[in-house]
Amino acid sequence: MKTRPLGDRILIRPDDAEEKAGNIFIPETLQQQPAVGEIVAMGPGRYEDGAYVPVEVKIGDRVLFGRYAGKQIEDDGRVYILLGYDDILGIETAKEIVKRYGEISDNSRDKL
Repeated sequence: MKTRPLGDRILIRPDDAEEKAGNIFIPETLQQQPAVGEIVAMGPGRYEDGAYVPVEVKIGDRVLFGRYAGKQIEDDGRVYILLGYDDILGIETAKEIVKRYGEISDNSRDKL
């Protein structure tokens, strides 16, 4: 990754869009941008009153964000989303991750 966010900006690697809905193939032009992703880089926080105010998220957190929030950038052939801290809607908890991906075993850790 060659991009380093500044201030309260956050770089997210979005989950891949679903290509199928049941047995129906969805063309790439109709796939919606995912609204869940993993934080891969972030700035030091918002600068207020002469000091940086840290943000509540950290690298590796899975977060929810608005579908059209931020700016899409491509780096090393992978699409990332650069957005401000205020565009994050929530943090996905471990319970939600298990619900989405199933129980975590040694063989399924690469899904996260």
